Amino acid sequence: MWIILQIHNHHYRQTSIVGTMPRISPELHLTLRLPDTDAPLRHRIAESILDEIRVGRLRPGDPLPSTRALAEHLTVARASVVDAYDELCSSGYANARAGSGTRIAPGADVAARAHVASHTITRTSDQASSAAPGTPAALWDLTPGHPDPALISTVDWRRAWRSAAAAAVTSDVPGPDAHPELRRSLAEHLRRTRGIAASPDELVIVPGVAAALRTLVTAAGLGGRDVAFEEPGYSRARIVLDGSGVRTRSVSVDDDGLDPALLRATDAAAYCTPAHQYPMGARMPVGRRARLVADAAASGTVLIEDDYDGEFRYDVSALPALRSIDRGSECVAYVGTASKILTPSIRVAWVIAPPALRPGLVRALDASGEACCATTALALAHFIDSGALSRHLARASRTYSARRAAFVTALQQQLSAVDTDGVGLAGIEAGLHVVLTLPGSVDDVAVSAELQDHGVTVPSLADYRTTPGGPRGLVCGYARLPESQARGAAEAIGKVVRQHLG
Repeated sequence: MWIILQIHNHHYRQTSIVGTMPRISPELHLTLRLPDTDAPLRHRIAESILDEIRVGRLRPGDPLPSTRALAEHLTVARASVVDAYDELCSSGYANARAGSGTRIAPGADVAARAHVASHTITRTSDQASSAAPGTPAALWDLTPGHPDPALISTVDWRRAWRSAAAAAVTSDVPGPDAHPELRRSLAEHLRRTRGIAASPDELVIVPGVAAALRTLVTAAGLGGRDVAFEEPGYSRARIVLDGSGVRTRSVSVDDDGLDPALLRATDAAAYCTPAHQYPMGARMPVGRRARLVADAAASGTVLIEDDYDGEFRYDVSALPALRSIDRGSECVAYVGTASKILTPSIRVAWVIAPPALRPGLVRALDASGEACCATTALALAHFIDSGALSRHLARASRTYSARRAAFVTALQQQLSAVDTDGVGLAGIEAGLHVVLTLPGSVDDVAVSAELQDHGVTVPSLADYRTTPGGPRGLVCGYARLPESQARGAAEAIGKVVRQHLG
């Protein structure tokens, strides 16, 4: 497909002839040829623009057509062009500024001529076949809990860190009351995205969720006491709590997550993931949330709400965080993290504890010395305040939604011929992973091991269970799986699963 665009003063119209040169700025003739491949449309649009940069028809500083104009000329959905521009901006090939459109970034010509891709290239099956004999080809890594850092705008990211580096160097030692800029930024972000009304003074910044849990154990005096814990549940959180002297008590989850009726009077606290139960993926309904908070407030139980990926949901309405529910501020210790929305390399988490626990939280952090890097906190604050985080979440949500749809559709096609009870998909409405459930007679550990030999890295539910019983299945993270690779990964999974079903 060839498209010729004539660009003049930010107005675009299709033409096949060269117009007269304007007095203000020269016209730019953009010829796009979409590659005839199976790649997602956004990748093909981005690649066609890279070809124009590579041959010199587009140069640093040149404006790109508006997303609406280009979509009209390509006769494609505008969302595909928006995604293509997001991809070019996140990889550093273009810069988008409010009021001035999207322009080719400095140095883009050099990178294009070096054939640096605008997106992650995943090996195909043919490429994998050339691997050394006996070496499993790691084609598809479906390990859950990992976002795709390639979606972060390089321009926004660098700008945030430059701003942080420009701040004056101080001799202050970061502590519980440090990072005022980040606490202010997060308070506003949580109000807008999660409905949590908390003042900056209520937030405490810590270096990761593990530090948050250890500190809460000390502040609430949970050592040696029972803490209800989801089963299956987030194994790393369980390890941290057990290592802090807590007696974690497994409570089976159902299709709605943790059931308040299963909590006991002897439970000093309860750990839960209501936004997207980890790993089964249930979204706790509003009625159950309200009862959980009301019961905890009445009994004095501390609810540890791990809102690890509450920002991501698909085709469903947002549900209130436990902290935002009536009386939630009395009993809910809200824990959030940058690891799931940006990258695990950012060791930043935040806690909003009940007022009665905050003094103990401060003392525990002072005693442990655990603190977040001041420069990292300042960079994250700039990233939020500039609007970059909102843009990233919108861009990431679109991409994850497309990857989820491609993967779920491909898995459903593989499972359509399976007539066995217990096989299905769970947790597809939110988060960054889905669970392929299997019958109780299937050894999901063996399935996971065999899939590794077929080039698929995917954990079984056994990694999240503490008892021999419990659900069987595979926990499939799709955040880093391009749509073009969804079918291949699903076919490999389907083949192995069908063999184990007999």
